[in-house]
This record gives sequence, structure tokens and C-alpha cells, in this order.
Amino acid sequence: MSDPQPRAPRQTDRWLEPGATNVQVIYVLYLAGLVIGVSALVGVVIAYVNRGKAGGWVETHYTWAIRTFWIGIAYVVVSFILMLAAIGFLLLFATAVWFIVRCIIGLQAAGRGEPIKNPESWLI
Repeated sequence: MSDPQPRAPRQTDRWLEPGATNVQVIYVLYLAGLVIGVSALVGVVIAYVNRGKAGGWVETHYTWAIRTFWIGIAYVVVSFILMLAAIGFLLLFATAVWFIVRCIIGLQAAGRGEPIKNPESWLI
């Protein structure tokens, strides 16, 4: 038998919808990715799925998050290559700090409802 009343979406499903909460979840997944690597992959997939759907200031966060992931991967690859010259260890640490700072900047801006000032930036 069918249910006569349509089901209302659960409150917990809202984090999947494009918006401020979704962006904050992506940043938290990125930070968890420093310990559990696969969560960062989940975060970038969510960012790609929701990019272009939100509009406004949230769109800058999706661009920032996607670029943070891919630029971070590039920095890690360069760091691993330079580990042969021993400077790679220092660069790997610097990359982790850079990644954490970008996530914190994104979390703070999303919490205030502000866009990222320069989402195309390679630095901070």
C-alpha cells in the first residue's frame, strides 16, 4: 500500500543540498582527510556535484574548495619528489599547514556568510 502523505525531507539531508552547510561539510571532510585520506576525495566529489547549483557567495567556496584539493595534490607530489633532496619533508609540512589554513579561512567565511575574496588564488 502507498502512504497517503508524502514524506517530508529529513533535516539531516540538508547538508547534501548546495549552500553554506554543504560547504562547511566539505571543509570538515578536507580536514578529516589529513587523517583519513578518503574523506577528502568525498569532499571534492561533493564540491564538483554542487558547483554551479548554488550561486551567489557560496559559489566562490566551491571554486576555493576544488582548487584547494587539486593544488594540495600538486604540492604533495612536488614534496614527495623533493624528499630525495631532504627539503621535501619541510615542504610537505608547509603544504599541510597551507591546506589547514585554507580550510579554516573557508570555514570562517562560510560561517559568516561571506564569499572567498580571491577563490582563484594559489596561496592564501
